[in-house]
Order: sequence, then C-alpha cells, then structure tokens
Amino acid sequence: MGTTKTHIFSNRHNELARIAKVMAHPARVAILEYISRQENCICTDLVEEIGLAQPTISQHLNEIKKIGLLDGTFEGKNLCYCINQKRWAEVQNLISSFFLNINQNCC
Repeated sequence: MGTTKTHIFSNRHNELARIAKVMAHPARVAILEYISRQENCICTDLVEEIGLAQPTISQHLNEIKKIGLLDGTFEGKNLCYCINQKRWAEVQNLISSFFLNINQNCC
C-alpha cells in the first residue's frame, strides 16, 4: 500500500480525517456515549457495559485519547475517564463547519 501523502493536505483536512477515523468504529462511539452519561467512568465499567475484553477497551480508549476527546485521572488504582469538554466543542465546530461549507450542487 502506498503512502498517504498527508503533507499535501491542510491541517484541517488531516485533523478531520483523524477524527473521522476514530469515530468510524462503533465500539468507540459506544464508549463515548457511555462515558458522556457518567460522572466518572472506570475502565471495568466499560468492559461490563460494552461487552468487549479489557485489552480491547484499552486500545479503543487510547485511540480516542489520541484525538484529545478524553481526560483520565487516577483514583487509587483505577483510571477514570471523562469527556474533555473543550476538545469536544472544538471537534463539534470542526465537523459542523465541514458539513455547512460543503456546496450541494450535485443533483
């Protein structure tokens, strides 16, 4: 497979692509929905709620963290996650702007 040549695209294009890639997995969408409904979320809660193995959940959490949508804090030995509200607003604005600025000239 060839290189993606991301350097020829704008930072906005690359950022949208990174976000879309993370959001393209249903487990990550479910994880974000679950965390958004909690005050705190411990990873074992996610295992029970989502139904995937702990290592799989951790991999998905890492992918979500890479785009900055999660904040994590340790409470004892447990890592608790919450939505990074500032980053969430940035992502919402970026995606909304993309959809609002697409010219719909096709039939």
